[in-house]
Amino acid sequence: MNEVVTFLNENPVQYLATVGRDGKAKCRPFMFAGEMDSRLWFCTNNQKEVYKDMQANPCVEISVSSPTYAWIRLNGKAVFEDSLPAKEMCLQNPIVKSQYQTADNPIFEVFYLAGAHAVIADFSGNPPREYDL
Repeated sequence: MNEVVTFLNENPVQYLATVGRDGKAKCRPFMFAGEMDSRLWFCTNNQKEVYKDMQANPCVEISVSSPTYAWIRLNGKAVFEDSLPAKEMCLQNPIVKSQYQTADNPIFEVFYLAGAHAVIADFSGNPPREYDL
């Protein structure tokens, strides 16, 4: 888990892929909020299309590459939970804080990845490192 969290924190703008309600792939910039209770947390707005897409099909994949040409692919099931501690953790990010102000904002949603699987790889020729989280 530590290597995955470190990689996500060091590369703060990831890309979240979903299956849209139209059946087509959708990919959007996203930000990792943090690890809490052995879960990887993210947040969004329940008025956005991405939220509606994840409600219809919660299977998602996140990917990002580093400046050194390493990358991560992280997939799992988006599980939305009304967790005040997770929302407060998300609000530590100034960008999130500016959008939602408080943890009780009715459009502010948090989710974690259940059954998460991560693969970290690079062009070194070494085998990828895999993690079930």
